[in-house]
Amino acid sequence: MTGDADNGPLSGLRVLELCHVVMGPSCGLVLADLGAEVVKVEPAPDGEETRRMRGIARGLFHYFNRNKKSLAVDLKSARGLELVQRLIGEVDILIENYSPGVIDRLGLGYEACREINPALIYCSLKGFMPGPYENRTSLDNLVQMMGGISYMTGPPGQPLRAGVSITDIIGGSYGAIAIMAALRQRDQTGKGQKVMSSLFEGAAFLAGQHMSLSAVSQEPVEPWPVSENPWAIYDLFDTADGEKIGIGIINDQHWQRFCSEIGLDDLLADQRLTDDAGRKQHRDEVITTLRKAVGQRDLDNITAICDVARVPFAPVNRPEQLFEDRHLNEASALVETVLPDGRTTKLPKLPLQMDGQSFGLYREPPNVGEGSTGFLQSVGLSQSEIADLIEAGVIAVEKE
Repeated sequence: MTGDADNGPLSGLRVLELCHVVMGPSCGLVLADLGAEVVKVEPAPDGEETRRMRGIARGLFHYFNRNKKSLAVDLKSARGLELVQRLIGEVDILIENYSPGVIDRLGLGYEACREINPALIYCSLKGFMPGPYENRTSLDNLVQMMGGISYMTGPPGQPLRAGVSITDIIGGSYGAIAIMAALRQRDQTGKGQKVMSSLFEGAAFLAGQHMSLSAVSQEPVEPWPVSENPWAIYDLFDTADGEKIGIGIINDQHWQRFCSEIGLDDLLADQRLTDDAGRKQHRDEVITTLRKAVGQRDLDNITAICDVARVPFAPVNRPEQLFEDRHLNEASALVETVLPDGRTTKLPKLPLQMDGQSFGLYREPPNVGEGSTGFLQSVGLSQSEIADLIEAGVIAVEKE
């Protein structure tokens, strides 16, 4: 394992994560990776449903729940609810992403939790902020449609969901930002507060650049695949070995170096094409020539040309190709983790550094109930109390 929770910037903070699937667990992941003690509260005896999901959701639990402990508890029982209420008095942060109204029906809404612990930072992650839609349930892909993302991603008449859970993850990440801001305020006032983040408002924030375009242009916005490029060459090209590469030539120096390296001396000497405005005016001619030149080279060759020319470029990678990406590996951006079947793999760390330090893995994603005995003892439960809760089926624990 790599990393050390005790040295993380959030070490010493305790978090209860009453969350499932992606949005809430991604918020907890940020806090856990940064060193907070995050205890995932999940249903006893089998744990969160995401553990058993199949298809494209099969890897969700393992990715979003590293560096956490598991407390498997029956919240439908009076003793299970009483246990969680007791724990609320001992933690700094609670995160929840239940459907609207559920957390209040459980007796764990903000007002009830504040009575137990006035210093608590209570983070509620929902589909929508308070307003006309606040009681609606929602999902990442649906909010992508509602928030303009699907419209902008697909070609006209074919809205397309982004291929990652983008609004779930942005919502969870902004929840973590709100938590850290609230902690800063608590340092000054001693008081906790409720913070919120949501899918729909997060999607609107992402689509804000296109809303701004519509306001500035006073015209409807076209989907990205047919919209006008900001530069003459900002395109996807086919290579001789059947791969694809994106190339962006966004200034005259890029143009000069690229034409020189790829051997297009005629284009370089053409006075009509010396600036981007001229290249835009003659774009059809330019793109046809570039597609032919790139199409005669394999991906490795055209990558080397772009690298030497110092122009922005990107091969179109599949997710599985990222395991062996040279930069991700040499930059230590991946962390080794053990899969449930015992195999090892590498998955991305948080995409940030602090004083040159990145944040790795110090605890594998927990089995159901793993880590709960030690946590319960640390907040004051005796061994006999814990044994009684296990005997009664209130909690399920893994032998430690």
